[in-house]
Amino acid sequence: MATQISFHLDEHVATAVAHGLRRRAVDVTTTVEEGLMSSTDEEQLAYATAAGRVMVTHDVDYLVLHAQQVSHAGICYCHQDKFSVGALLRQLLLLHDCLTPDEMLNHVEFL
Repeated sequence: MATQISFHLDEHVATAVAHGLRRRAVDVTTTVEEGLMSSTDEEQLAYATAAGRVMVTHDVDYLVLHAQQVSHAGICYCHQDKFSVGALLRQLLLLHDCLTPDEMLNHVEFL
């Protein structure tokens, strides 16, 4: 498994976050880029899991999937109004630098 976290941002997360992560050499995909806009939350989480990516979301439905014990590569959740783009970017960079994919496996990180 990879030694650093890679992320998948759902459609609710600002694309500027993906751009900021990429400028810092972090591997990230987005729902829009991967053609998943019409996909269910379950399908998006399955995509992220198969790709070994931590799902970044403002959508509480992913917390429900976690509570239902759906396996995943990790979920980072924060309320949509909690952080500016820059503040969310800093939080994700901190996670990227401090946690491994193994530590994120089936783990929810509340930001």
